[in-house]
Amino acid sequence: MGTSVFPCLFVILLAGGCAADSGSASHSTEEDAEKLVPLNDIADVEAFISGVEVAVVGFFQEPQGAAAAQLRLVAGRIPEVPFGISSSPAVLEHFGVSASTVTLFRRADNDRKDLDVDSEDINAEKMSRFIRMNELRLVTEYNPVTAVGVMHSSLEIHLLLITDKKSPEHPERMHRYRAAAELFEKKILFILVDINLKSNEQVMAYFKLKKSQLPALAIFYTPDEEHDVLPLDEFSVERVQDFCNTFLQRIQKKEEEQEKKALNEEL
Repeated sequence: MGTSVFPCLFVILLAGGCAADSGSASHSTEEDAEKLVPLNDIADVEAFISGVEVAVVGFFQEPQGAAAAQLRLVAGRIPEVPFGISSSPAVLEHFGVSASTVTLFRRADNDRKDLDVDSEDINAEKMSRFIRMNELRLVTEYNPVTAVGVMHSSLEIHLLLITDKKSPEHPERMHRYRAAAELFEKKILFILVDINLKSNEQVMAYFKLKKSQLPALAIFYTPDEEHDVLPLDEFSVERVQDFCNTFLQRIQKKEEEQEKKALNEEL
């Protein structure tokens, strides 16, 4: 699905930094091969990707080929993401794969992203960048690398927590923010914006926020950039939930009015 236009906000943010590969340049070891979990059938793949926020599966016709070797390197560089590999014809057919493909499955918006790795110029660095750009989570920290994945999320409503990660209250805020994210899974993309990152200062400017008003929530509807802002003097799951529900109701009402107007015009 995805958005039909790039929201002004995120185009501005992308200009604030370069989406460089954040993966380390660690070398492959024998342990890297063990990080590619063999997936022998469809049930194995479905079990592998269920229950985790992000999973990567290499669908390869040649499990010992060059692309698989590159994916082993990547698995060693990104230990926090589970990696699997399958060469089963039934599995490849089930997941609609006809060429060697690295697929990222994400829970946040119930979406998947595919990277065709049959091309000779696909290497471990490009695979790593593809994963880092697309590994959206229930709460995704916003930076120039994750900006691309945020823009291409199938979720049209984004909630931003604009805050100072260095604050002593930050761990508890994040615990509550994540609890709220669980309530709106596959409905709203929850994003953390750390004001200590210089490129994120533009977020505050876009929403006309001052540091004295932080932490604050900003909710954003990507199709038409409608948004709302809530400075938080008290941070609770209930306040986040109420803020989201109010905005969801507003968007639903707007869509119903647009559908009614379109229907009347047709008549």
